[in-house]
Amino acid sequence: MSASIVAARAFLIVTALLGGTGPLAAQDYPVKPVRILVGFAPGGGIDISARALAPGLSAALGQQVIVDNRPGAGSNIAAELAAKAAPDGYTLLLATIAIAINPSLYGKVAYDAARDFAPIGQTGTMSNILVVHPVLPVKTVKEFVALAKRQPGKLSYASPGAGSSAHLAGELFNKVAGIDIAAIPYKGGGQAVIDVLGGHVPVFFGAVPVVMSHVKDGRFKALAVTTVKRAAAMPDVPTIAESGYPGYEVNNWYGLLAPSSTPRAIIDRLARETTAIIVSREFVKRLGDLGHEAVSSTPDQFGAYIKSEISRWAKVVRETGVKVQ
Repeated sequence: MSASIVAARAFLIVTALLGGTGPLAAQDYPVKPVRILVGFAPGGGIDISARALAPGLSAALGQQVIVDNRPGAGSNIAAELAAKAAPDGYTLLLATIAIAINPSLYGKVAYDAARDFAPIGQTGTMSNILVVHPVLPVKTVKEFVALAKRQPGKLSYASPGAGSSAHLAGELFNKVAGIDIAAIPYKGGGQAVIDVLGGHVPVFFGAVPVVMSHVKDGRFKALAVTTVKRAAAMPDVPTIAESGYPGYEVNNWYGLLAPSSTPRAIIDRLARETTAIIVSREFVKRLGDLGHEAVSSTPDQFGAYIKSEISRWAKVVRETGVKVQ
């Protein structure tokens, strides 16, 4: 049994014993539908995870949980809406690694990632992956880097959007590998995949769930995943770190946030119900089948993790020189 599952179950026991003790008792909530804002278009990896979580949360809360897609500006639109929403537990945000990256990437955003949100807990993670069109004569990261160095400035890669974790994964790879492949950002992973499949762009950095079916049928060649360990959905694909670049890691995590000042009793209720779903065998399998990994944490753990990621990505953005206007 993993450490995160053990910690999650301990959290469930403690919050069950303490539930309903806040100024607004958790058992009084909710009395109307709850919406989860998603800062990306329908059909992408984050949207898929939100829609996997929503039915179980609806059943647990006794109210409909609605996924509300508000794509744009690297998910800043959804984050700003959530930050300014009433702190009553009826507007949540499925935040991603973007909320830690964007303050440095954009220079100025209309929210404070550490101050304007109340963490509920991490819900999962998914690997980004480096894939190439079969026309490229490479099978490994080493061969790909060699090709890029023989053709400096001639290769390009598609990403799901400017400032996305996949975009940053590509720029970080450029830096550590000493190569120059130009980023071509799309408005979502779906369109990017279409153009790479069509041979218009030879390389793609994107989420495992978006490409794994195309890898299995041979329409993409998978070179490596960006996480520190191999993706459970594609265990035969090595990591970039083990392919010759130790220390390289882009972990595309995500989890639930509420507006700051949301009563702690509501935060604990949402955390308890969400954790119960995440650690269930059915949810773990469902998310795994979709190319994700279920991950749980307490509100305090998730808050600390977000702060550490803000610091980490400020350094990466500074070193790579990436900016989005």
